[in-house]
Amino acid sequence: MHSIPTKEEMLLALEERHGKELQSKFSNASVSICGLGGLGSNIAIALARAGVGNLYLIDFDRVELSNLNRQQYFASQLGMYKTDALKENLLQIIPYVNVISHTVRITESNTKELLKGTDIICEAFDCAEEKAMLVNCVLENLPDKYLVSGSGMAGMSSANSIKTRRVAKHFYLCGDETSDVSDGIGLVSSRVMVCAAHQAHMVLRIIAEEFEV
Repeated sequence: MHSIPTKEEMLLALEERHGKELQSKFSNASVSICGLGGLGSNIAIALARAGVGNLYLIDFDRVELSNLNRQQYFASQLGMYKTDALKENLLQIIPYVNVISHTVRITESNTKELLKGTDIICEAFDCAEEKAMLVNCVLENLPDKYLVSGSGMAGMSSANSIKTRRVAKHFYLCGDETSDVSDGIGLVSSRVMVCAAHQAHMVLRIIAEEFEV
């Protein structure tokens, strides 16, 4: 039977990869992930593996069979709230990450209260209207927060068309900015994961103070 490494052992392993100074920044950072579908669940796992110390998971939905083609859940978790299922999975990967779950739908009225305590906000919704709502709320009410959003990752087009673009001082957009779920084949796991990786990596770059120009 394998034993779980201690918190100190896991931190040392991360420091050997990232360097002590950078890992300290990751460990002390806090990131909100709004939407825990194909983008959000993959973003969360990437950030947890990098040793980001505080992850806020926000979603109201439950795991469905149709989610399993691209989202980081298991068949045994069908019917669970995504917040609970993803927290369970993250703690299997990194037992010492601080996961705060909010099983609630984000609206214009609760956005500021839910997100005010974190350094960086990841928008990871599937619905264009919800994306626009969150982006507008953050830009208007939390202008000093960094926002990393996803736009355009559907279909079978080349993954090389997915990019990260700095829209404003604190606002980054990842994706091809054109493809839409309703236009054709829909969401394919590999392309969704590429976009999620762009978002997660931009979060890490912001924490490291390595900004796009």
